[in-house]
Amino acid sequence: MCRLVEPELLDDLPPADPQAVESRADLRRLNSIMGHDDLLWRAFHHHLDEVLSRSRPLRLVELGAGDGTLLLRLARRVSPSGLAARVTLLDRQNIVSPETRRAFAALNWSLESVANDVFAWLEQPFPAVDMMIANLFLHHFSDELLKALLRLAAARTNLFIACEPRRSSFALTASRLLHLIRCNVITRHDAVVSVRAGFVGRELSALWPGDNQWQLSEQSAGWFSHCFVAKKNE
Repeated sequence: MCRLVEPELLDDLPPADPQAVESRADLRRLNSIMGHDDLLWRAFHHHLDEVLSRSRPLRLVELGAGDGTLLLRLARRVSPSGLAARVTLLDRQNIVSPETRRAFAALNWSLESVANDVFAWLEQPFPAVDMMIANLFLHHFSDELLKALLRLAAARTNLFIACEPRRSSFALTASRLLHLIRCNVITRHDAVVSVRAGFVGRELSALWPGDNQWQLSEQSAGWFSHCFVAKKNE
């Protein structure tokens, strides 16, 4: 199956549109079904001690963060350790609720929510952060744009973690059955589009800047997902 990037309906809906609100709720369920909370947690936890040996508090950016609730769930899993973090949630729309902001603050995680285009934001000068996370975000971009995005990210972080849809016949079939779990029409459309734009093999590794500064790991995960980690060498 060749990779095909097409527009997703949710991206063009106003944040308060009832169908957009429903679709974001669907996405929270689908993240759980796909196991992305656990996948991100395992990658995060695997590298955490090494990251913290260089920097405290943790400086973390989520690209395409949406409402921020996925990162909040990860933060709650870390909270027993007393980890402090400075978090930037980047998305084209500012849809982080006051409740989510208060929940981050209660964990001693300072939060900045930025509404901006990812390229415009990454092109701004700022010190490298410890970690960048992208969840169900990279598949929105063509290979050409994605190569440019990853080049910018590599210049701004020491660790990059992404969980994306896997492009496979099985995942495509499953994406066409979301009416069975009462996902709305927006989610059902976008799920099919997402799988067609997903990744297999080492496609993301091939788009990451080609030098010897990075250790790259990329593989399928679970039934529907594809994970990529880039760690900068010491």
